[in-house]
Amino acid sequence: VYKRQQLFAEHSLSRLSAWIKDGRLTVDGAVIRPRDIVHGGAILELSAEQEAQGEWVAQDIELDIVYEDDDILVINKPAGLVVHPAAGHADGTLLNALLHHVPDIINVPRCGIVHRLDKDTTGLMVVAKTIQAQTQLVTQLQSRSVSRIYECIVIGVVVAGGKINAPIGRHGQQRQRMAVMEGGKQAVSHYRVLERFRSHTHVRVKLETGRTHQIRVHTLHAGHCIAGDTKYGDEDFSKEIRDLGGKRLFLHAYMLTVPLPDGGELKLQAPVDEMWAKTVERLSAAP
Repeated sequence: VYKRQQLFAEHSLSRLSAWIKDGRLTVDGAVIRPRDIVHGGAILELSAEQEAQGEWVAQDIELDIVYEDDDILVINKPAGLVVHPAAGHADGTLLNALLHHVPDIINVPRCGIVHRLDKDTTGLMVVAKTIQAQTQLVTQLQSRSVSRIYECIVIGVVVAGGKINAPIGRHGQQRQRMAVMEGGKQAVSHYRVLERFRSHTHVRVKLETGRTHQIRVHTLHAGHCIAGDTKYGDEDFSKEIRDLGGKRLFLHAYMLTVPLPDGGELKLQAPVDEMWAKTVERLSAAP
């Protein structure tokens, strides 16, 4: 497994370890264990085929595709679209749509989904179409070479930009939620003010790490929960936003930058949707 970068670079360490434990890797014709030492000159043979990851159904669900090539595709996810099937959402998800658009993606772990956006979060998501692309994207996300920038509207007037460095872990009592806590995983967010309104602020956030619900937890920790975030602070929707017709979560993945194999980078932006734009316009016009 240690030498997989040179021998089987298209597969992740965890996948190779599982195949070794299943006896699919032989050394000079003999099955080995993960801890066995391999000497130079040995012949390694890997007998493994990527298997379909689940019994999911392809569904013809419209996708707003911002970019696509042979290896990846980037979508602008709408509000309300669940990313992966789960309890209460057996189908009608992004994964079901991907299976219809790229049938062979069934052979890629999690159908190429390497990061997620919450159901009501909008914006850019990158998906791997091949195992090689998936391995590379996971590595890039772990090394933080993929840049993700979000926009959000928070309750309250934010005075200035700054940095939030606060560890995040699973909430002790409410397991569906995350929280800032001692002993949690490191989480760092950088933010700056785009526009201030009477009782709200339009903010841009750059993630240095990518923890579950990181922006939602960090903004709440800073005393400015995201408008429409009924799980993290805005239980009844802020009255001003609700009166303007904006009963939704105001969190949008605005920009995505992905390194390319040739040394360049893919830099994409996705504008906010019509409801968001109208809400900002009305907030700006409010006395």
